Amino acid sequence: QVQVVESGGGLVQPGGSLRLSCAVSGGIFSIGAFDWYRQAPGQQRELVAMISASGSTNYVASVQGRFTVSRDSAKNTTYLQMNSLKPEDTAVYYCNVNLQQLGDTYFRSYWGQGTQVTVSP
Repeated sequence: QVQVVESGGGLVQPGGSLRLSCAVSGGIFSIGAFDWYRQAPGQQRELVAMISASGSTNYVASVQGRFTVSRDSAKNTTYLQMNSLKPEDTAVYYCNVNLQQLGDTYFRSYWGQGTQVTVSP
């Protein structure tokens, strides 16, 4: 059973920093890309950052230069370092991972439960 667990959210003042983590476990053969999404109240879920299996990264324009996505393949974990946080970054942040389980011949997408990030004075 695959588990995707995010952590690291919380309340931070504008200009502050947080680091989110997303750990994957459970019968994994291979992991492809990790994606970080966020969803603010009343808004659609948006893709914020992604990191491929080879380490290539992409970011939405609104976080470029402030957020950094990374991965530790030995730990099956991805991180989202968020600096210079703004009130408009407030949202539930979700991790999505594409992976191949042991015994499978295809990749599937799995979601974490989300972690709340609130940026407020």
